Amino acid sequence: MQCAGKALEELLVSAESQECLTVGVYESAKVMNIDPDCVAFCVLATDEEYEGDIALQIHFTLIQAFCFDNGIDIVRVNDTQRLAEILGNTDESGEPKDVHCILITNPSEDTLDDPALEKLSLFCEECRSFNEWVPAITLPEWSGGWYTMEKSGGVILSLGSVWRAVRGIQVK
Repeated sequence: MQCAGKALEELLVSAESQECLTVGVYESAKVMNIDPDCVAFCVLATDEEYEGDIALQIHFTLIQAFCFDNGIDIVRVNDTQRLAEILGNTDESGEPKDVHCILITNPSEDTLDDPALEKLSLFCEECRSFNEWVPAITLPEWSGGWYTMEKSGGVILSLGSVWRAVRGIQVK
């Protein structure tokens, strides 16, 4: 399960650097409604604070049904704070913004080709063989150092909750 968590972290960073992420329940619902074929992977995230949120659980049920009907792999993460740190998606006070649903989408003209996506797809397929339709993934904790990963001609760097894609001299 830790291997799946690392693969998810790598996928999120890679997809973000390629601008292939949709973050937020309502934003994700719009993408699914407009272009469902562009969705490659779905992450549903909650934590103890939101477990009793009936509206959120209804949204999750609808998103899961959509993903099942369209053959989209889907996982659950139980740490919205860590997810927000990976994405750098926090407000001024450090509280996570809406990261309850994250879609990894395909680039406009091609399918997303990412080794981490392949690992997660195999993980989801294996879990389904054991009737675990929405497997839970634990994200690795931040170790306090720099992570470096080469992808598509750029280097992804992380320090704390800030992720940057460095391409040439341009910092995004």
